[in-house]
Amino acid sequence: MLTRIRSLLEPAPKPQTPVAAPLPYRHVELFHWRPADGSVNFGDHLSHVVVSRVLGQRGLTLDDQVEHSGRLLAIGSVLHFAQDDDVVWGSGVNGKVPESAFTARRLDIRAVRGPLSEEFLRSRGHRVPMVYGDPALLVPHLFGGRFRPSAEKAQVFVPNLHDLRLVAGRPDVVSPLAGWNTVIAEILKARLVLASSLHGLVIAEAFGIPARYVRLSETENLFKYRDYYYGTGRTDFEYARSIPQALEMGGMPAFDFDPRPLLDAFPWDLWR
Repeated sequence: MLTRIRSLLEPAPKPQTPVAAPLPYRHVELFHWRPADGSVNFGDHLSHVVVSRVLGQRGLTLDDQVEHSGRLLAIGSVLHFAQDDDVVWGSGVNGKVPESAFTARRLDIRAVRGPLSEEFLRSRGHRVPMVYGDPALLVPHLFGGRFRPSAEKAQVFVPNLHDLRLVAGRPDVVSPLAGWNTVIAEILKARLVLASSLHGLVIAEAFGIPARYVRLSETENLFKYRDYYYGTGRTDFEYARSIPQALEMGGMPAFDFDPRPLLDAFPWDLWR
């Protein structure tokens, strides 16, 4: 398995600088990736949205002063940014980043995106519970009836940020640079979601909408997609090479998601 995982990892340009929290007192910093130009990428920003919503269920916020400072990594392929003593809840490995970029020796891991990330971390000596799931799958459970599928469009396409230029001008494109709520609302208008954005797929499937990964370019490594699908019990991962092929294939088989293990693994202790 480790050999297979390493084969999915490949060198990449140096990652962009992470955004640091400016609070001057002890708090829990939620790390999530953001483009250097100041824009907000839908999937990565969901980390802030989901963690804030989970905390809000107990009247807590990311701005709370806490007894001990900490750092949390949730949604995103951001484990190469991890530092010693960070807490991991649902993050995954980024296949574009060389293995040498992973330098953390002590991590407090509560959940990971999928079994490929688990195996990678175990191979480096980390203890990893078998709790899988991208926290974006929790959106329907966290927001009640705010978002509802309408099935008013045959399909929409949600590109990865790096593929956006390849589909410019298509009427069915949902830009990942729009507000998170707008992206979700547009996804839920479709009867079939096609996407090269991982979280376009995750959100569609979280709401029970058939979805299919469309590989328009080689920019993104397959690791994160396999990790997500394997984590939902679907090892028969198949993707399309074009939008017409994806329309012919239709959505991947559905899966059952129990939100409780992932919610139970949330690191409430950081907010003592």
